[in-house]
Amino acid sequence: MSPTRTAVRTIGVAIRAMAVFTLILGVGYTLVITGIGQLALPWQANGSPVADEKGAVVGSALIGQSFADADGEALPAYFQSRPSAAGYDGRGSTGSNLGPENPDLVGAIDERRQAIAAREGVSTEAVPADAVTASGSGLDPHISVAYALLQVPRVADERGLDEAGVRALVESRIQGRDLGFLGEERINVLELNLALDEQEGS
Repeated sequence: MSPTRTAVRTIGVAIRAMAVFTLILGVGYTLVITGIGQLALPWQANGSPVADEKGAVVGSALIGQSFADADGEALPAYFQSRPSAAGYDGRGSTGSNLGPENPDLVGAIDERRQAIAAREGVSTEAVPADAVTASGSGLDPHISVAYALLQVPRVADERGLDEAGVRALVESRIQGRDLGFLGEERINVLELNLALDEQEGS
């Protein structure tokens, strides 16, 4: 057999093998795994969507959101998320990459602490750490219980609601530690704000 025929035959085999494996691994495998995900864990497979009382998807339980106006000012009727170096953009997960002694980071934290203390009517010492520091991903959807409770008086006053009722709603939304001992108790801000809207609407 001539070298040319051998080369052509080899190329033909390679092309057919590539086509077969593309169908098996690129298409078939993808369809099987997607199907398993949709059957076994549909909520997680679709991005852990969170819907409002009308059924409209308003976000994800895994990605934080900003509750601010067009000028970036915090909406006083809503609980606020922790800062985000990523701008809450799921396509660009990132931290600030600034060290704890970086003057820019120290200045930003101090500025946030002053602003939050003024907004909530408390001393700067009462502002929790997660209220002024961004998470490593910039997408953390949770805040600490302490930060949520700090915001209760402002949210209740802004909405004309009983403070004790808003506090009870916050406490009902507390998520425990993973596996009972990992991490800290926390609250999903989007889910809390939706529950607040639904409660007030009803």
